[in-house]
Amino acid sequence: MSRAEQALEAAAPGGRIGMYRWRVCAMLLAATTINYIDRQVLGVLAPFLQDEIGWNEIQYGYIVTAFQAAYAIGLLCTGAIIDKLGTRVGYAIAISVWSLAAMSHSLAASVVGFMLARFMLGLGEAGNFPAAIKTVAEWFPRRERALATGIFNSGSNIGAIVAPLMVPVIAVTWGWQAAFLFTGALSAIWLVVWLLWYRAPERQPKLAAAELAHIRSDPPEPSVKVPWSRILRHRQAWAFVAAKFITDPIWWFFLFWLPKFLHAEYGLTLLGLGLPLIVIFVLADVGSIAGGWLAGRFIKLGWSVNRARKGAMLVCALCVVPIVFAVQADNLWLAVALIGLATAGHQGWSANVFTLTSDMFPRRAVASVVGIGGFAGAVGGMMIATFTGFLLETTGSYVPVFMMAGSAYLLALLVVHLLAPRLEPARLEG
Repeated sequence: MSRAEQALEAAAPGGRIGMYRWRVCAMLLAATTINYIDRQVLGVLAPFLQDEIGWNEIQYGYIVTAFQAAYAIGLLCTGAIIDKLGTRVGYAIAISVWSLAAMSHSLAASVVGFMLARFMLGLGEAGNFPAAIKTVAEWFPRRERALATGIFNSGSNIGAIVAPLMVPVIAVTWGWQAAFLFTGALSAIWLVVWLLWYRAPERQPKLAAAELAHIRSDPPEPSVKVPWSRILRHRQAWAFVAAKFITDPIWWFFLFWLPKFLHAEYGLTLLGLGLPLIVIFVLADVGSIAGGWLAGRFIKLGWSVNRARKGAMLVCALCVVPIVFAVQADNLWLAVALIGLATAGHQGWSANVFTLTSDMFPRRAVASVVGIGGFAGAVGGMMIATFTGFLLETTGSYVPVFMMAGSAYLLALLVVHLLAPRLEPARLEG
């Protein structure tokens, strides 16, 4: 009996479904965790590197903008490259670049040196989400993708938790250069495991026929690649692009300015930053998984995919609104609670926004759509990085940025609904 016949037989009622696909999800979780550890090292060390290297707020904004610019360029290109080369090779190339770039920060001794290192890091790290989203689309049926995305996306929060826990200790013990070297080495270890272990579902001999049938239980899709010009004809693509452009900059602000905000407003030391940042990103981690679970729960209650996805996104958007009061908080832990609720809202939102791509586009186009949307988000990140640098240098006030954060998600949800009122699949043929 052929493997295809075994799969059909295993798909019959009563057949047991394996769990191998969740091992793949665990690999994506590990990669995303490392991805965010690498990028978060600078944010954790920023208040103290600023004194050592001698940059001002505007120059720090430029360093962050260099990362965002490369990230934008990388996302615009890597989605199509990964669609062409496949997730195994495409992911390997991306993580090779970002591993070397992360370690190169240890050689930087000036603003320009950090800008160059951040630029290369942005190019490599841009491949993570297009590759991970495409892997989820290949390994999970549509009804499980939001949860799988929420799980691997929670790695961004785990990375943001591990970084303030680990980086200050390494920096104080062995110097700030060692922090960049250590985190870059983690990427290299993941790369070796990925190349030795990962195969596509049809080529993975350890995958049971029943699980393969479960993975392929959605209607079959054509395998012809889709050019960007055809993707961008559809309002569904612009809905995802708009969501990323409006809300991604808020997450970038959280990553690169929260340590500076806590240091400036509450006088926290390098070691003192650890616990507040850990609490904030633990809450974000909970929000990431809860956001994906909530949409799936709504679907199980009989809601349409459209209503369930947007209902979950609305709940997440409302969680961010109270952050407007964080700047006036006279107590550190009240500020931490408000910011943590906002980061949880963002990550739950993000899990559902990423899943919009596989709701509305076939697997063969998912990485390209994610890349285009990620480009838009990174461009928004460039804008907020430069804006925040000039704002803080001239006024020292975080109020305008927190006001933007509180309103961004509701605005984005309105735009998504106007562009994709029913989340209908895009018809790419023809």
